[in-house]
Amino acid sequence: MFASINSSTLFGIQGAPVSVEVHIGAGLPGFSVVGLPDEACREARDRVRAALLSSGFEWPNRRITVNLAPSDRRKGGSGLDLALAIGMLVAQGKIDQAATDGIGFVAELGLDGSLKHVSGTAPLVAAMRDLHVVVASAAGGDALVAAPRRVAVADTLGDVVLGLQRAVEWRDAVRDVAHDEVAPTLDMGDVRGQPVARRAAEVSAAGGHNLLLVGGPGGGKTMLAERIPSLLPPLDGHDALTATMIRSAAGQRLGGLVRLAPFRAPHHSASMAAMIGGGSGAVRPGEVSLAHGGVLFLDEVGEFAPSVLDALRQPLESGEIRLARSGATLTLPARFLLVGATNPCPCGGGAPGSCVCNEVARQRYLRRLSGPLLDRFDLRVAVAATSPADLVDTGPGESTAVMRLRVDEARWIADARQGKSNARLSPSELDEHAPLSAEARALLLAELEAGRLSGRGYHRVRRVARTLGDLDGGGADVVCLDHVREAIALRARVGAMQ
Repeated sequence: MFASINSSTLFGIQGAPVSVEVHIGAGLPGFSVVGLPDEACREARDRVRAALLSSGFEWPNRRITVNLAPSDRRKGGSGLDLALAIGMLVAQGKIDQAATDGIGFVAELGLDGSLKHVSGTAPLVAAMRDLHVVVASAAGGDALVAAPRRVAVADTLGDVVLGLQRAVEWRDAVRDVAHDEVAPTLDMGDVRGQPVARRAAEVSAAGGHNLLLVGGPGGGKTMLAERIPSLLPPLDGHDALTATMIRSAAGQRLGGLVRLAPFRAPHHSASMAAMIGGGSGAVRPGEVSLAHGGVLFLDEVGEFAPSVLDALRQPLESGEIRLARSGATLTLPARFLLVGATNPCPCGGGAPGSCVCNEVARQRYLRRLSGPLLDRFDLRVAVAATSPADLVDTGPGESTAVMRLRVDEARWIADARQGKSNARLSPSELDEHAPLSAEARALLLAELEAGRLSGRGYHRVRRVARTLGDLDGGGADVVCLDHVREAIALRARVGAMQ
């Protein structure tokens, strides 16, 4: 007695089809699973057995062998439970094998036979492109994101069996509006004063440039960072679908495609696996992937483990994370805008002249940020304490809506010119799309000769200068001296910010 049922398993943020093959034959009673199952798959035996008995079916007292094909890749998670239970019933003759043709099954089984939502429903369903899919009722909205074709939902194993026996009609999945995204309510108008930091935030959003804010407590660094996503345009096309798959694979509920630019702010105690993804069992996306298309904010960036910070250098350059495991190598998308905030010294600095740290303590504190990581921040600005007059007498600052108009215009100019953001221009593309005037070239040459710019810093200054030109109207084909000067001013040396 043999059955083969369609399902899928998760690899990173992508699903892969799996055939759950069940054989029930003669021999000593037993149950074994082959095909590189993880612990969750091996534990399926007890869940499926209890679910079958609770639903009024028998557990055969025979030799049961389950193969998860193909057998050359590790399978993980509890999403194969429903397929395994249906395979058991088909192998016993309770359901006709033909009734399962063209149908895929993804759900975890409760001990009472109920169907439960599983992490990664969207990519799991997407992996079964040519099949109708049956999922738990709670997962119907997530499944519809990946499968515009028919998705059927059920509450219990018994409901699925009745549907396969054509005793009842399948229930179609409906979109779960309870989990719709809500537009951010934080507004840049809440930030008083700080003209330089506000300008840097606008440039960062317009060109996709990484930003480091340096200043004492209470200066508004976190306020600025939390409002940068409101300046970014909605995700569309490929980025929206990718962000949706990432969020589903991480176990978050969906209400539809992810359209709003995400904002992630992990605590400084985050581990390497939590930040870049991975794990000892099933590989899951980390914070850098969850921030794809949006902002990754590291508050008190110097408190993060140096190894975790240095691990960000690869995705900052390539826009992806490559995780090597013994069985496979996975690539996870991770193109994000990095915003960091740090105090200038251990005591926080405070008002001018109030710092109690000596030069050795300040340098030791700032050395937590490696030179290569600092070099990847296009913008590095000081955030001084807001003056009492700005806090009490000044009205709201320029609103997000006003700033967003300029950001959208600058992004449209860049996209029409080169089809990508300025931060992603290669050195050869800079020569084509951001040529320098003679005066600007002479200034950058002087900075390079004085050792104040590295080769990477030289290209990053040119990218920022191109964005500044786009924000100011984008009419000039050549990057002028004034924009290069401002780009250099917005890339201050961290050790000098006190």
